[in-house]
Amino acid sequence: MSVLSTLPFLKPVHLRSPRSSPGGQRRHTLPASEFRCLSPEDAISVFEIEREAFISVSGDCPLHLDEIRHFLNLCPELSLGWFEEGRLVAFIIGSLWDQDRLTQEALTLHRPRGTVVHIHVLAVHRTFRQQGKGSILMWRYLQYLRCLPFARRALLMCEDFLVPFYQKCGFEALGPCQVTVGDLAFIEMQHPVRGHAFMRRNSGC
Repeated sequence: MSVLSTLPFLKPVHLRSPRSSPGGQRRHTLPASEFRCLSPEDAISVFEIEREAFISVSGDCPLHLDEIRHFLNLCPELSLGWFEEGRLVAFIIGSLWDQDRLTQEALTLHRPRGTVVHIHVLAVHRTFRQQGKGSILMWRYLQYLRCLPFARRALLMCEDFLVPFYQKCGFEALGPCQVTVGDLAFIEMQHPVRGHAFMRRNSGC
């Protein structure tokens, strides 16, 4: 059995009952809300959300389309998408890293033997912003990481104005990041992934 099939918080979450037909019989509908790992087939939807979210703010995307496909082929188990009635509304993409801090190489590499999860990007579709979806998705992602036996820490880099958001999600600032993109500078943040045994006993992992 795969790790993914044993994780209760990645299974579909039904937020409302299936609709009924006029004759009183239920007809099939897509799950109202579903969390699952992404696949390469989701890459275009991911990029469309990311492009709209980041280009207007920073002028560039953390991941370009070919990079999204790259990570979703190499490590789809380190991604998480939130779908509403089959439509992607928010996502996280991560990869593994094998050093204490992020370097420029971390932007494009996946280190299969690493114990650090590098969170490349979290983005929410513009229609669904200001609803707390980013915080909820990050919480679920961190719960998921606690069920992965190799994961010890999560690292990410963000601009100054996003530091309070990630602090509310439980991350702590490590200081300036070594990585730069053009003229942009970043703060590096970390979240310990703790309680592996406890989580496995109590969440079905």
